[in-house]
Amino acid sequence: MKIFSGSLVIILSLLFISACNGKGGSRKDSRTVNDTTAVPDTGFTGIKQYRSGNKLVKEVTFANGVREGLMKSFYMGGQVYQTFWYENGLREDSVRWYYLEGQLFRTTPYKHDTIDGIQKQFYRNGKLKAKIGYSKGMRTRFFQEFTADGKLFGPYPEITVTIQDNYRKNGACIINLGLSDKDIEVKFFRGNFINERFDTTMCKYIKPSNGKSYIYMKKTAKPGPDHIDIIASMTTLFGNKYLEYKKIDLPYKDLN
Repeated sequence: MKIFSGSLVIILSLLFISACNGKGGSRKDSRTVNDTTAVPDTGFTGIKQYRSGNKLVKEVTFANGVREGLMKSFYMGGQVYQTFWYENGLREDSVRWYYLEGQLFRTTPYKHDTIDGIQKQFYRNGKLKAKIGYSKGMRTRFFQEFTADGKLFGPYPEITVTIQDNYRKNGACIINLGLSDKDIEVKFFRGNFINERFDTTMCKYIKPSNGKSYIYMKKTAKPGPDHIDIIASMTTLFGNKYLEYKKIDLPYKDLN
């Protein structure tokens, strides 16, 4: 019995020592891990190249894993196609597009990753082709296009309106919309410019029916607007979108 008791004491002592050594080892390992991870990886700094097969398609400059500085994209033949300038991951200054032969085609101003300012387009000979206004990512009414010999282009087609008056018959009026040049591609929106901006979230697109755009208005028991605002977005001969506005006075004051 004494031998058994003595053996039990020895076993318990060994287990206690082992446990203490284990705890000490755990603290040491934990401290070692913390020491090695105290400085996080800040990301890549330098220029990364992106390829399609053996063709260079893009170069991006990074600082600590974030786009910072010049970014270039290339034609498949290696000529520069676009250049962007980034600050802290956001596009700033002007984005530039180039013709295949190397001449400047277009510059678009950016502020905090949003188009803001006057976009400019150029002919291959360097002459100005167009100036288009943007504000906080939205188009403004400012718009100019120039012919190849430097003359200001215009005038542009106007919005045409015909009113089908069925008010006395069934209390309805149909506002038919069109352009003075029927060959021009156009989209109509109901709404007005807000702070000189064309905000498509505030203007309602008028979906054509059988190739025609119109607004159906019905007599109501409450007073309605005395006019409606229409914006036409048309594609010009230069391939740009020109915005035309028209205020349409309504023949009755209870339509909606």
